[in-house]
Amino acid sequence: MPIAYIQRTRERYAQYPPFNWVVNTDAPWTPLARPLRDCRLALISSGGFYAKGQPPFEENDPSYRLIPVDVDVRELRIYHHGYRDDDPDRDPNCIFPLERLRELAAAGVIGGLADYAVSFVTFYSARRDIGRAAEILADLGRMAVDAVLLVPV
Repeated sequence: MPIAYIQRTRERYAQYPPFNWVVNTDAPWTPLARPLRDCRLALISSGGFYAKGQPPFEENDPSYRLIPVDVDVRELRIYHHGYRDDDPDRDPNCIFPLERLRELAAAGVIGGLADYAVSFVTFYSARRDIGRAAEILADLGRMAVDAVLLVPV
């Protein structure tokens, strides 16, 4: 079912001043230094997933969750204010494709997975988004990640 995204966003954030959209005129591009089959990959999703035992996300939550890649997907939970979660409740892989990535790693398509996947929810502040992104990048560096699969919601 299609979502009237712009209208839904306007309604959702009606109590805030008009949003100053971030405008990017170019995008940094760094080609992979080696084949994907030799790269350690991380999954990042803005789908609002967290593992059983981790705190759920809250309204306008700037935090993120590091989810062990060996987690049983039946132990995943969702809190997200921006989309209906019926489908990812049935199959988290549609927004958090951890099982598919495990299969690709087992088949040798990718070199391996980072120890943790990353999930968060979007909120109404580009400045806070940038701060969170910097923290996530630091975690990815500690995990020696070569590439990232981004799954925006």
